[in-house]
Amino acid sequence: MDKFLEAAIEEAKKGLVEGGIPIGSVLVIDDQIVGRGHNQRIQKGSAVLHAEMDCLENAGRIKASDYRRAILYSTLSPCDMCSGAVLLYGIPKVVIGENRTFCGPEAYVRSRGVEVLVIDNQECFQLMETFIKNNPALWNEDIGV
Repeated sequence: MDKFLEAAIEEAKKGLVEGGIPIGSVLVIDDQIVGRGHNQRIQKGSAVLHAEMDCLENAGRIKASDYRRAILYSTLSPCDMCSGAVLLYGIPKVVIGENRTFCGPEAYVRSRGVEVLVIDNQECFQLMETFIKNNPALWNEDIGV
């Protein structure tokens, strides 16, 4: 398995242990992780701290030229908000652990020139499937249903 997807899965598991939604993300530039994050909407009472947003926040200020060399890994297909951040910062590639439990606007992101690679990782799928089954109200809140 890809070491960066493994790091994103570690983040997802941290979120689950903290009582949150098990989605993790890492930002990679030049084969180095520069930011890590996990969904913290529940833990911090946040409206916006999806895993990708937490990851970007933890990466701190980055030059536009660095974002253009970045790869964003996420255990789950990024939602509209997180996909918008990818487009805003010009991140050219997104690697997704799975998109069976939730699929964000992948076709639109691709249409804007971003390479989107879906791994369909069983562990990512299992984490989300179990969480959604056990916490449907929290999940629906997270995705705005």
